[in-house]
Amino acid sequence: MPTGSILRIAVPVPLYTCFDYLPPSGVDPTTLPSGIRLRVPFGRGERIGVLVERVSASTFDADSLKPATAALDSQPLLTDQDLKLLLWAATYYQHPPGEVIAAALPVRLRKGEEAAKLEITGWRLTASGETAQPTHAPRQLQIIQTLTEHPAGITQQALYALCGSCRPVLRNLEEKGWVEPCELKPQHPPTTRDSPRLTLNPAQRDVITAVSAGMQGFNAFLLNGVTGSGKTEVYLSLIEEVLAANRQALVLVPEIALTPQLMQRFQSRINSPIALLHSGLSDRERERAWLAASRGEASVILGTRSAIFTPAPRLGLIIVDEEHDLSFKQQDGFRYSARDLAIVRAQRQCLPVLLGSATPSLESLHNVTTGRYQGLELPERAGDAKPPRIDLLDIRSAPLNGGLSPALLRMLDEELTTGNQVLLFLNRRGYAPVVICHHCGWLSACPRCDARMTLHLGTRLLWCHHCGHQRRLYRECPECKGSDLRPLGQGTEQLEEVLAQQFPNHPITRIDRDSTRKKGALEKLLNTVHAGHCRILLGTQMLAKGHHFPDVTLVGILDVDQGLFSADYRAAERMAQLVEQVAGRAGRASKSGRVLIQTRHPDHPLLQTLIHQGYNAFAQVCLNERQQAHLPPFCYQALLRAESPSPEQPIGFLEDAAKQAKQLNIQGVELWGPVPAPMERRAGRTRAHLLIQANHRSTLHQLLGQLIPSLGRLKSARSIRWSIDVDPQEML
Repeated sequence: MPTGSILRIAVPVPLYTCFDYLPPSGVDPTTLPSGIRLRVPFGRGERIGVLVERVSASTFDADSLKPATAALDSQPLLTDQDLKLLLWAATYYQHPPGEVIAAALPVRLRKGEEAAKLEITGWRLTASGETAQPTHAPRQLQIIQTLTEHPAGITQQALYALCGSCRPVLRNLEEKGWVEPCELKPQHPPTTRDSPRLTLNPAQRDVITAVSAGMQGFNAFLLNGVTGSGKTEVYLSLIEEVLAANRQALVLVPEIALTPQLMQRFQSRINSPIALLHSGLSDRERERAWLAASRGEASVILGTRSAIFTPAPRLGLIIVDEEHDLSFKQQDGFRYSARDLAIVRAQRQCLPVLLGSATPSLESLHNVTTGRYQGLELPERAGDAKPPRIDLLDIRSAPLNGGLSPALLRMLDEELTTGNQVLLFLNRRGYAPVVICHHCGWLSACPRCDARMTLHLGTRLLWCHHCGHQRRLYRECPECKGSDLRPLGQGTEQLEEVLAQQFPNHPITRIDRDSTRKKGALEKLLNTVHAGHCRILLGTQMLAKGHHFPDVTLVGILDVDQGLFSADYRAAERMAQLVEQVAGRAGRASKSGRVLIQTRHPDHPLLQTLIHQGYNAFAQVCLNERQQAHLPPFCYQALLRAESPSPEQPIGFLEDAAKQAKQLNIQGVELWGPVPAPMERRAGRTRAHLLIQANHRSTLHQLLGQLIPSLGRLKSARSIRWSIDVDPQEML
């Protein structure tokens, strides 16, 4: 068999291997580069796979190999470098390689459809149309005059914006030979220059100098900058330097909510195409952005976690903003960390990576201590802004109105009276987290989960935020038929209602997942805030980071106590990060800011350390505790999850898995469990966990590499769903 005549193809199926095929009939295998898609027979049907490599020999007899049906691309969609990163990720996170590679492609390309054209369909005048004068057809004349002003052509969307919906009129003009469709290259918006270049302070210049010095190779930097210290200005300066060298920059943000204002800020400074990638876009919009980046036409790629896999042939810098954020970890399916993969990608492509945060994760701070990352600091706010004053409000025995204490209400009134904006943070959407019957004590439990159903009063729905189950609000108690059903606890809906009663003359804007569900809703709400049409701003963690509200002088944090007493050892760290990020919205401009934190545990040591000594001191205390308890980052973990409709089967499977792991006899590995999950029942299925922990990363992966591929062959695996989560961030 000729050299390299066997195709090794990653097929998106839940199997931990690639598959060997012969070339399509009549196709020279040497014309098939790795990274192209092929349609291949698989089982009783066909699948779309990606060619990983061409090999000379297979573990199977050549006569038993099937030929691929067809090659779908002439040029590779993924480079060898891209494929190597994806295959590394598949091995590290113990996930089938075909599913990993498929997840890196836009949705339509996964399905085998032809790649979208970057050109946009538009309209232009023909030679005869340039002299046409339809005197008795004003709509036709309007279109001809508009097209005359755009001799190179105009997009259909732009034409509709100028002339209204005019498809029938265009069809008539096309039949007369006066207009014709054409393809137009998308135009990136020019820089608006409405954001003047800020003067960098010495700390910002030092950071830029340090990163610039490491531009020629792999270097990992952690930028620990307090909120309002000008991290974005540092990012922009570094991106401009990269673009001047004709290279690309990849910027990752944790949430879609951060992309509108960051995109606007980038466009005000960068006179180059920017590719935006997140799940709020349509499939075709994301595909066009992906293709523009992969072909080098977009100089800046801005996106959420999945953008880490976007091909970029001229990549020169990776920036991960808010690197501590949990959203960078995919929590289902292919459970990867975009932040960690950014480090790996930068290392493999020999380029710098900058992680930025006002509240760095304990893992990143530990990596600075051990020398893996270079630590950089922005210790002060940019310009004349000063850090806000932070105070604790003891609400023990205080009469609360919708979760608001009298002291907080008084402070709100003072700030609103002076014309300032205020922000209230409550990380709980809906009206109330539970409904209770005042007669018999019945609670609105989810029938499918070990959780309560949240009341959404606007839609009169009880809604489980864990499994999505919904039902109409009961008219009477389902147990005792009593009519006195009462909401218990507060959510953002109820908080908005109470604030409207207390401050009827001050406009309120609520920002949470419910109020921003429609496309473009978040941008409209933020524009309302920035325009000064809103005096009271309230919401969930969507408001906690990255936003610049210069008129906000008072921030009220309604509830932080849950993070102090959670069973999750990461809860205190996340609580502190959230408090610091929310507090950072106050006093970001010339006006001074103040932060009030309501708590029933004002004397808690961690809370006292955070308030009086700052986040870095808090993080050091937590790191010392983690080291004493031998928890990450001082060890390495993987979580094996199992679930089934049957209560007994998940534990049974995990017991078999633990037995198999022990038989491997790999020293330095501990098995914790199996035990029921903290939320044992979810979406109608019973769940259990087995935690695998090791002192060394290599030891953990030695075990996983032998254990995970064999678990599917266990008899107990046939009736359950199971998954492995390497470096887990959540234990739920």
